[in-house]
Amino acid sequence: MNLRIKRIYDDAADGDGCRILVDRLWPRGVTKERANLDVWLKEIAPSPALRTWWKHDPKRQAEFAIRYRAELDGNPVTMQAVTELRELAALGGTSTLLYGAKDPKVNHAQILADYLGATLGSRPVHT
Repeated sequence: MNLRIKRIYDDAADGDGCRILVDRLWPRGVTKERANLDVWLKEIAPSPALRTWWKHDPKRQAEFAIRYRAELDGNPVTMQAVTELRELAALGGTSTLLYGAKDPKVNHAQILADYLGATLGSRPVHT
């Protein structure tokens, strides 16, 4: 399975495969047509309390990753998402996790992709 990460503000591409928005809030200025989504998994995003604490502060990234992984471990939606991604993997498909954060290195999608990649035995590609 190919697992990718991409900003939702970047143009959709044929190689994106299944496009999955992993933000809790809809990204500003993006129409549904432009987003070209297959799935919106807002429940898999960090909780509002965790997101508010983090504030995309690079100094808090390591602690945020620990807390976010703990949320993922306790989230039944995570297991459902892993199951769906396993089914896609069996078909040899590509899945692209989409996020709206400005910084391609400081965002929850990176952590989520690494988490899912470890669970699925796949290495995410950060595009």
